[in-house]
Amino acid sequence: MSGSGARAVLSTLTGPLRFLLLSSFLIPLGSFMILPFMSVFLHERLGMGLGAVGVVLAVASLVQFSGGVVGGALAERIGLRRTMVWALAVRTAGFVGFLAALRWPPMAVAALILTCCGAALYLPANKAYLVDGVDEHRRPVFLSLGNAALNAGMAVGPLVAGPFVLSSPGPLFLTVAVLFALVLAGHTRLPETSVERSGAGPVGEGPSGEGLLGGVAVLPFAANTLAFYLYFHFQHYLAVFAVERASSEFYSLVLLLCFVLVIVVQPLASDAIRRMSYPLALVTGFAGLAVGMAVLAFGTKAALLTGGALITLGDIVLFLKNDLEALRRSPRSDAVVFGQQRLAAGLGACLSGLLGGQLYGLGERTGDTGWFWVAAAAQCVLLPPLLLTLRGRTVAPPHPTDPDDTEGTTASDDTHRRIPGR
Repeated sequence: MSGSGARAVLSTLTGPLRFLLLSSFLIPLGSFMILPFMSVFLHERLGMGLGAVGVVLAVASLVQFSGGVVGGALAERIGLRRTMVWALAVRTAGFVGFLAALRWPPMAVAALILTCCGAALYLPANKAYLVDGVDEHRRPVFLSLGNAALNAGMAVGPLVAGPFVLSSPGPLFLTVAVLFALVLAGHTRLPETSVERSGAGPVGEGPSGEGLLGGVAVLPFAANTLAFYLYFHFQHYLAVFAVERASSEFYSLVLLLCFVLVIVVQPLASDAIRRMSYPLALVTGFAGLAVGMAVLAFGTKAALLTGGALITLGDIVLFLKNDLEALRRSPRSDAVVFGQQRLAAGLGACLSGLLGGQLYGLGERTGDTGWFWVAAAAQCVLLPPLLLTLRGRTVAPPHPTDPDDTEGTTASDDTHRRIPGR
């Protein structure tokens, strides 16, 4: 989609959707004023050992990603708006808990888990509300605008809060808690959607009695797991690699470049990604990751910038296309599909932390961490072909009004397309 096309879509947004996009910026803005510094806060301010800090952060990350499948199921039962309201209430309580932790340090762990639970509940409902009632052709740009707002908040939050996390944490925590309370109040005024007005079964089951993973789109789920597993090699380990060879300031510059690419490129490329066949999108995305990882191995400043850019362009294609393809293939509601994809992301990120950490540690012991990126690039080439074994696999039978739909069709096949979650 061109820049004028994206502006045209923005001009058609209703007031509630504009508020939702603003919230998609404010929520990560507030969260990233605190969460990126949590390891420093727990260790230096509260005196927690680094081993314990690592365990706490690992559990929190797993909850935040993988808990999305519960958030999707909850939204299917009680509705999108109510789920977002409850999720924001939980997150607001979590940030209030950080204030209490200044007097009682153990509360910091509970506060962190609360904020991650709130995030897990919120995101599937948020994305489903954003595309509720939107035709298939405009869904990619709506999702891309939400992702752009999310990344903008993630980029700005640390810049705003960095000087205050250790010197003035109390006012910072209070500011973030008030911000979330205001966003929560705004969400209570959002109109109901068709999903909220529809009947639903018990928590964890769809209308047809399916469980949390019932109707999962197997190939997009597996592709998302693999994409996040490979991408989080970059996310987890670039910091220590870059700081050793450049500086923390230069590492921040690399991250800023990556955020800007997502904010600018994904909305503009969303229509092209929609029209791209799924196999081509997988090849393009994993190729971007492979080349980017290989470039990082050189370890120069130019290599860090170039590798980061290539990896980001690859994940722009992979993450958006996997979501679109999962929506197209699954008979479940949009919120459940997004929750299932978040579960896949959590599994991949967790696996990357476990295996990638061992590989990077081996590189440190041998005195050459550059080969870690070569090994990661090799995985980007060797692992994706395994996805071919999943072609034709499905958990649920085809939608009754779509008897000819198969795992082999592409997202641009209008003959067999349906609007999920309606």
